[in-house]
Amino acid sequence: MPSPLPAPIVVIAPDSFKGSLSAQAVAEAIAAGVRRARADAVVRLAPMADGGEGTLDAMLARGGERRVLRVRGASGVERDAAVGILPDGSAVVETAEIVGITDAVAMREPVTARGTRGMGEAVRALLDAGVTRFFVALGGSSTNDGGAGLLVGLGLRLFDEADHALEPTPAGLARLARVDASMLDARLASATFVAMSDVDNPLTGEHGATAVFGPQKGVQPAHIAEIDATLARFAALAEAALGRAVRDLPGSGAAGGLGFALRLLGARFEPGAEVVASQVGLDAALDGASWLITGEGRSDAQTLRGKAPYVACRHARAAGVPASLLSGGVDPAALPALSAHFTGCFSPAPGPITLDVAIRDAARLLSNEAEQLTRLRYGAGEA
Repeated sequence: MPSPLPAPIVVIAPDSFKGSLSAQAVAEAIAAGVRRARADAVVRLAPMADGGEGTLDAMLARGGERRVLRVRGASGVERDAAVGILPDGSAVVETAEIVGITDAVAMREPVTARGTRGMGEAVRALLDAGVTRFFVALGGSSTNDGGAGLLVGLGLRLFDEADHALEPTPAGLARLARVDASMLDARLASATFVAMSDVDNPLTGEHGATAVFGPQKGVQPAHIAEIDATLARFAALAEAALGRAVRDLPGSGAAGGLGFALRLLGARFEPGAEVVASQVGLDAALDGASWLITGEGRSDAQTLRGKAPYVACRHARAAGVPASLLSGGVDPAALPALSAHFTGCFSPAPGPITLDVAIRDAARLLSNEAEQLTRLRYGAGEA
């Protein structure tokens, strides 16, 4: 007979596995595998996220209300987008949900035609509902408008030299001559914003939003300097209109410049994964645990730059709990660095398989691998 398990096992599933499974479903699949190996296992589940896709789900995992708003997506086409109201009345607005890079409709439009007005519309609708505190998750955006759309959605106005109103997109901003903040929603003065992001880039320049993140959103190399100059002009006019100089502050380049707009509104920046860890009670889940299993769609060197698995591992180590990584894929080149933190890095793929198969069978593959890892660590339970 195997010895009893020494303490609970904690499963932290920080990511949606690229749309295949939600964080909750990932955690449940891993837990099912653990229990197949040891029916006596006590498993604590804590879905996690780091400010990108899945953050809303994770923040609501311990309670709150999901609401659906009708707002403009990045292409300007209206769409239904979910937001969250936490038990304390704060709201969660996920950039990936409203202007995300996974929105196929928006991604068919050139990046110069995409904007973040829907983000401002969502904030305004929540202000109408009485919300005064906002958590804005900044990962996964498809836009590069300097946050102009968010501000326009909240009442900012943009004009060209002929005093014609402009669209808050890079194409519209290219003709910008004047910014008018007189109609900005007055309720913003008493609202507080927490920007959830690990990005420390400024808005413009060689380390700015366009140069660093623009190409993955469709900015062609030949147009980087032009769009960067457009955002610099917008920033100068917007800063003068709102009386704040923030474009060079860390995080202003997050989410194509949404960070800049939030800084203009007085936002405080906090690491996304740390905000979620606090919200979901990660430290309480780790109290008295014997093992942590965490993971993501793919782990590589970027994992150690504040991604959810690394943050979960850091909390586990502080609690004296060993942490193992179970991700959809693990970059072999990053194994030495990852292994310095995790007690083993594993992928559920049983051999060469296509991405389509990996996505289709993600739950089964995760369960199988979790079962084998549990057998290795604790031995098998009674049949």
